[in-house]
Amino acid sequence: MRILICNDDGIEAPGLARLVNAVAGLSDDVWVVAPDGKRTAAGSSLTIARPLTMWRVRTNWYSCSGTPADCVVSAMTWLFAEAKKPDLVLAGVNDGRNVAEDLAYSGTLGIAREATFWGVPAIGFSRVKNPDFGDGDDQWLGALIASLWQSRADWATEGHWLSVNLPTALPAEIRQPRIGRDKIGRTAKVMESDGDRTVITVPRGRAHASQPGDENETIDAGFVGINRLNWFGETRLDEQFLGGISP
Repeated sequence: MRILICNDDGIEAPGLARLVNAVAGLSDDVWVVAPDGKRTAAGSSLTIARPLTMWRVRTNWYSCSGTPADCVVSAMTWLFAEAKKPDLVLAGVNDGRNVAEDLAYSGTLGIAREATFWGVPAIGFSRVKNPDFGDGDDQWLGALIASLWQSRADWATEGHWLSVNLPTALPAEIRQPRIGRDKIGRTAKVMESDGDRTVITVPRGRAHASQPGDENETIDAGFVGINRLNWFGETRLDEQFLGGISP
């Protein structure tokens, strides 16, 4: 089984190494393509018609100057252009939970979304800040990935992928929470102001609003949260509504 691992925290992120360790017992054909620096909230954006620089860091490990989704595209179009494509794409482990509106912003989930465009099953992994993880937890995570891989016929239908949020400590029971509301980027700080020129910064983080049954409540209660997502994003309009539109 060929596994491709990407992230949005960068090639040197601890979560990336953890995911590589977790799959060590599942395959000896593991590849890494990750950004050369942090790309938080890059979503599914791509770099089109502009150069991307790929650096071979070590055997089967490459850094990419672009976005998280670029890492998948560069792997599919260049690294594996004349070779077997990955059987599974894993993203993460992200440094911070991905919940609510993060599903649209997250570079981690942008990786998984991009993988589905290539018809490859994908799982995005995220964790709370400052988790109480040990080396033994890599084995538990590997067992979870193996179980999800074996059951892929039940979730990896066209255009769908999994988002997995890990709590503070493992092992943990698994729940399927509902998607909540917890928007990041609600404030701005003025850093400089000089006439018509103003420099602002949108700070990282938020207080993590929670409602019963949502992802934040599930994670904070110590459960692993798993959601199946898709990129279709369509809600059909009523035909009567369409018939009533007059340009």
